[in-house]
Amino acid sequence: MENILYRVICVVVGYVFGLIQTSYIYGKMNHIDIRDYGSGNAGTTNAIRTLGKKAGLITFLGDIFKAIICSVLVYFVFKGIVNDRHFLMILRLYAGVGVILGHNFPFYMGFKGGKGVAASAGVVIGLFDYKIILIELALFIAIVAVTRYVSLGSLVITAGFFIEFVIFNELGIYGFHNNMQFTGNQKIETYIIVFFIGALAWFKHRTNIVRLLHGTGRKLGEKKEV
Repeated sequence: MENILYRVICVVVGYVFGLIQTSYIYGKMNHIDIRDYGSGNAGTTNAIRTLGKKAGLITFLGDIFKAIICSVLVYFVFKGIVNDRHFLMILRLYAGVGVILGHNFPFYMGFKGGKGVAASAGVVIGLFDYKIILIELALFIAIVAVTRYVSLGSLVITAGFFIEFVIFNELGIYGFHNNMQFTGNQKIETYIIVFFIGALAWFKHRTNIVRLLHGTGRKLGEKKEV
């Protein structure tokens, strides 16, 4: 029962962190509701299109760091309680899910938040595995540079996170906590959580997916909404 309670606590704590809506707060400081402009999304890309690059950078960093800080907090709070380092990793992933849920579905904004890509990036960074971080960064930059579709880059890296996580662990070269490997039910649980993180991003990007398939997706730098 304690283990279930720890999982629930981490999701709830993560959700609270996710409620820190950087673009929404920044927009309110500039006397607008970011959701009333552009794509209507409370995220980095719409912040850039609506309020400029500075707003986009602040939003991006804010959404990333709330996930990182949450992960670090969970680590230090539970490391003295949980002796199993594998389970500690699971708790940090649950906290990450909470952050993304809070970011995507904030109750005080009518559950209309962002798409969770920057928050998901923060979850990845918060796990402190440099291999995945570098691969994800390279993939995103390459795809956006070539296609100018931020949404496509976001979809690829969220799917890539799951694939990389599974491959690295199955090959025994996963870098978390001195190359530890997950086993049994714990390993399957981590795979399910990471898959869910990617699935959330794809769900929030469902309209973008349709636009990409029809070739009507909005490219980075375009001034008009598609």
